[in-house]
Amino acid sequence: MTISPGWYKDPADPSTQRYWDGEGWLGAPLPADATPPDGPPAAPPPPPPPAGQPTHPEQQTHPAHPGQQIHPGQQAPVSGARDGAVPPVFPPTGMPPGPGMRPLPPGWPHPVPQPPVRPHGLPLATPGARLVARIIDTIALVLLNVVVNGWFIYLFLREYIPFAESIGDKYLETGKLPLDMERPAQMDALLLVIILIALALWFAYEVPATAHTGQTLGKRLARIKVVRAENLDPLGVGRAWRRWSPLAMPLLLLSCCGPCFVILQMVDVVFILFDRQQRLAWHDRSAGTYVVRLPDPVRTEKRGTP
Repeated sequence: MTISPGWYKDPADPSTQRYWDGEGWLGAPLPADATPPDGPPAAPPPPPPPAGQPTHPEQQTHPAHPGQQIHPGQQAPVSGARDGAVPPVFPPTGMPPGPGMRPLPPGWPHPVPQPPVRPHGLPLATPGARLVARIIDTIALVLLNVVVNGWFIYLFLREYIPFAESIGDKYLETGKLPLDMERPAQMDALLLVIILIALALWFAYEVPATAHTGQTLGKRLARIKVVRAENLDPLGVGRAWRRWSPLAMPLLLLSCCGPCFVILQMVDVVFILFDRQQRLAWHDRSAGTYVVRLPDPVRTEKRGTP
């Protein structure tokens, strides 16, 4: 699930609101208490040419140097590029050139790289901080499974180890994997029980904590937090469950295709590496959430000390 197009508070400036088209912000911001139009903002009209400037591109000259004339189809050199002058300003992605801006030159990368957003004025959590938080949470979940799921894991291994050894012996004798070897009946049932208990522990560990505070144990230690895209209200159980599902539900594939679970987890994480502006993983997009970095309380206290 993605955030539907509409007017929302600007994460970079909560005192304003902007239009979200499902992929990015459009138009200029409006005051947060203003009544926005029903649809997206209208594109601003192009600025009129300065007085005395020819209106046809064929008649324009760009005197980068005295007496130099730029012919149609030829790119104008950037004046002042060698003497420390300010480089030209290009318009944001999807916006027409405004006053003081010029169209993107040929070969310029599109879209123009934009800085990371700041949801509700808070900086986005770095991929490293998110990885540390996930490692801590994984260790905590493993310990919970050792305590709660340990007996069932022992029973499963007692069935699985002799079965794996017999497959290995047959392969050494014939040189082929015995694909028709009968599996122990209890082994598959025990594996399903282990997976269901692991899912229940994962849900109880992550969903209520994220729903009420936006933080699991790992996120608290890493000083990061999950927040809504539109405001700072608690996520609630429904949105926390939508965020948890893409991460956890592939665990059911362990009973039939173990590597698929690992592959899907890696695909989910890859979204963070490619989305450098918003750093949204797939489970963030499905729930409409950001992961932000909280201010350091020690530094905040020092700044407030006179």
